[in-house]
Amino acid sequence: MKLELNIQPLESWIKTGKEPLVIAGPCSAETEDQLVATAHLLAQTGRVSALRAGIWKPRTRPGEFEGIGSIGLEWLKRAKAETGLPTAVEVATAKHVEEALKAGVDILWVGARSTANPFTVQEIADALKGVDVPVMVKNPVNPDLSLWIGALERINNAGITKLAAIHRGFSSYEKSAFRNEPMWDIAIHLKTLAPHLPMINDPSHITGNRSLIGYISQKALDLDMQGLMIESHIDPSVAWTDAAQQVTPAGLVEIIDHLALRKPEVRDAVVNDKLAELRSQIDKIDDLVIQKVAERMQIAEKIGQYKKDNNITILQVNRWDEILNKRTTYAKALKLSGEFTEKLLELLHSESIRKQTEVMNKDQAGQAADKLTHA
Repeated sequence: MKLELNIQPLESWIKTGKEPLVIAGPCSAETEDQLVATAHLLAQTGRVSALRAGIWKPRTRPGEFEGIGSIGLEWLKRAKAETGLPTAVEVATAKHVEEALKAGVDILWVGARSTANPFTVQEIADALKGVDVPVMVKNPVNPDLSLWIGALERINNAGITKLAAIHRGFSSYEKSAFRNEPMWDIAIHLKTLAPHLPMINDPSHITGNRSLIGYISQKALDLDMQGLMIESHIDPSVAWTDAAQQVTPAGLVEIIDHLALRKPEVRDAVVNDKLAELRSQIDKIDDLVIQKVAERMQIAEKIGQYKKDNNITILQVNRWDEILNKRTTYAKALKLSGEFTEKLLELLHSESIRKQTEVMNKDQAGQAADKLTHA
C-alpha cells in the first residue's frame, strides 16, 4: 500500500545542482559572529545548498543551552543576505512557525521530539495552512514508523506540498558506536511506501561522532537518499551544543570529496540484462524459501497438536537455546551475520509459537464462542 502524499519534487524548492545535496550549519546559532562566519566559510566551499542553524533547542533537561531564541533569526537574515544561502530552522510551536516565516526563513523542519507528539505536529500544521514553504520532518525519537508517517500526512494535509523526510536515527537501549541507531529498515520501509518522497539523511545525529559521519553519509547515498544534513561549526571544540558531532567547513568538504555517488537507475542494456538474470535467480530462491517456511509451520502445527495431546507446554526454553546456538554457528560458517540470523530465527520461532498456540487453544476458543452465542 502506497502513501497518498501530494508532494513536489525536491528540485522545485531547493537547488540540487550540487551533488550530493548538502544542508549544513551549526547545531546552534550561538553568536552573530559565529553564525555569519560559519555561513561564509560554508558558502565558499561551493558544496552547500542551504544553511541550517538551531534557534530554539529542545533539550532533554532544563539548565542546558536551549537556543539563542528569536534574535538568532535576525542573524540568519544577515547570513543569507551576505552569502546567498537559503536558510533552514527547526520549529516546535505555532509561534516558532510564525516568527521564522516573518524573518524570511526558507525551509522549516520538525524535530524528532515534536514528531513523536501528534498534538505538537497538528499545532505546527495548523500554523502552516495557506503557506507555501518547504517543510522537512525528522523521524520520531523512538522507532515508530506510524508516527513518522502521521506527521508527514498532517503537514501534507495542511497544504504543504514541498515536503521531505529526514532520517536521523532512533533511540535504542542497546549500546553501540552510534548516538542513535540508524535502523535503516525503517527508512527503507518509508521509501517503499512513498517512493516520491525526498529523504534527507542526518549523519550528525545518527553518529554523535564526527569521525563516523562519512561512513553513514555514504551508506545513506547508497540507499538512494536525496541528500545530507550535516552540522558544521567554525570551531567545534568550543560549540555550545553537540560539539562532538560537528565538523568544520573544511572538514565537511573532506567528507563530501570522499563520497562515491551512484546512480539509482542503469541505462546500459548489458548491465540491465545481467541484473535481470541475477534477480531472476533471487526470485526463484525467495519462492523456495517461502515454500520451506510454510512447510516448517505445518510441522509446527503438528508439534502443537502433539503437545496438546500429551499436556506439554508450548514454550521449551532448552529447545529454543539449542536452535539458536546450532543455527547461528551454521549461519556464521555460511558468512551470514549473527544479527541477521538471530532476527530471522526469532521471527520463525514467534510464528511457530503462534501456530502452536492456535492449535492448543482451538477447542477453548470454540467453547468461548459458543458461550457468547448462548449468553
